[in-house]
Amino acid sequence: MMNLTSMLAENCTKSAVLFNSKKRILEYIAELAHQQLPEMSEYSILEALMTREKLGSTGIGGGIAIPHGKLKCVTKPILVFVVSKEAIPFDAIDNQPVDIFCAIMIPEEQCQAHLSTLAGIAKLLSQKELTKKIRHADTNSQLYQLLMEYSALETEK
Repeated sequence: MMNLTSMLAENCTKSAVLFNSKKRILEYIAELAHQQLPEMSEYSILEALMTREKLGSTGIGGGIAIPHGKLKCVTKPILVFVVSKEAIPFDAIDNQPVDIFCAIMIPEEQCQAHLSTLAGIAKLLSQKELTKKIRHADTNSQLYQLLMEYSALETEK
């Protein structure tokens, strides 16, 4: 089972951010990921995310998106979890705007292995009770604690 704890740092978990476009939220995600990956420029992280979006939106419906990009220098998956105060148009499959973004920076040579990470996150976020709590988290630390708690429950299953 997937273990979020090893992939998600508290300073990459942000609640109630305010951005109004797909590009801005992806830029913000790239900024946060860059803090964890100082050897990668924000631009190259953003470019990896945008490249993936061009293939088709990572908005999986229900106000959730899982943007991801393959990066050369990354040794383990890095997660950035951002909740937007207002939902953003994201070309999602159900055409609904998105307010929950769980982005993953994936090591380029381990792509196959990380498809299960993507699937695990999609499964975790398919729990209505969890997404409701995610949307109501007031602070970054509250959001982080919530994700850790649910991730631990998933791991025990």
